[in-house]
Amino acid sequence: METTTQFSHLKADAPAMVDISEKTNTRREAIAVSHIRIPIWLTEQLQNDAAINQKGPVFHTAIIAGTMAAKSTSALIPLCHAIGIDYVHIDIDIDEPGIIAIRCRVKSLGRTGVEMEALTGASVAALTIYDMCKSLSFDMEITGTRLMKKTGGKSDVELP
Repeated sequence: METTTQFSHLKADAPAMVDISEKTNTRREAIAVSHIRIPIWLTEQLQNDAAINQKGPVFHTAIIAGTMAAKSTSALIPLCHAIGIDYVHIDIDIDEPGIIAIRCRVKSLGRTGVEMEALTGASVAALTIYDMCKSLSFDMEITGTRLMKKTGGKSDVELP
């Protein structure tokens, strides 16, 4: 992975959007993950189809929220480019009792990457699960939001 000694969103010590006008379109993909730690008894409740509350089905609602967030990243994070998103897919799995994993995959054909969109989608899906389960317990923690994979552009990255 290429490293640099300068922040990309600063120009003359002032915030600046990166100029991508001269870049060519390439296929871009990013996968991000976020985890939410919940009580084990709540894990069991989510697995037993009791995962519907007044706001709707917990995981389905989180998938919709994460997808909407990924598509709205440029409105949420200053200096992010508004880009055409071609694909968003969110998987939510109970990795082990008490740990829910949210994986967000984003694809685009464009001049800039979709890492922030994948991270935003995974994060908002985790926040939605928290919101929908807080009536049962506040003993939840969103952890480990990180980029897992990025392809396209100057460099490809795959993290363990």
